[in-house]
Amino acid sequence: MGLDFYTLDGSAPCSIVQMTAKAVGVELNLKPVDLFTGEHLKPEYLKLNPQHAVPTLVTEEGVSLCESRSIATYLIERYAKDDSLYPKDPLKRAIVNQRLFFDMGTFYQRLMDRYYPSLFPTFKGRVVPDAEEKLKEAVGFLNTFLDGNAFVAGSEYTVADISSLASVETLKACDFDISSYPNVAGWYDRAKAVTPGFDINEKHGVAFRKFFG
Repeated sequence: MGLDFYTLDGSAPCSIVQMTAKAVGVELNLKPVDLFTGEHLKPEYLKLNPQHAVPTLVTEEGVSLCESRSIATYLIERYAKDDSLYPKDPLKRAIVNQRLFFDMGTFYQRLMDRYYPSLFPTFKGRVVPDAEEKLKEAVGFLNTFLDGNAFVAGSEYTVADISSLASVETLKACDFDISSYPNVAGWYDRAKAVTPGFDINEKHGVAFRKFFG
């Protein structure tokens, strides 16, 4: 029957989990949550996720997990046949973790700062000074990480690539031109070619673009 997964079309974090699940062969029972009508604020959902956000995964044991990158690494450690996506080697894992934390705390955060205030009512008024330049700086950081590397965390494809692909797909949906960042552009084509379920990511990108109305 699959694991219950509460999701939203157009959400990069939800895309991360869905692509990871595809990579490790886990079926998800998709349960759409409409943030625009307040479904995420209903008592039954708040019991699952007190942060009233998406995504949320319910494990086989009935435990609710939040935060997309945490869910993704859980799925890999629980269901993957090997550790290639999330290496057990301490140094390799540290680099993957750094890229995951960068993607969440810097790259996607700056994307949100730049575009969300003009797209979503709950973000209106949250003006971040120099948001455009800070976003470009973040893309530049990613470009630097990829200098001499085939993938985000080095020579091997990992969950850091899955996470970054979701963020960059959203960036592209905002008409941000990544061609000015050759390492990012080359990596994007390379990584999407080896990502199971990349079509899921593209669908989320198309859905996000609709927010521009």
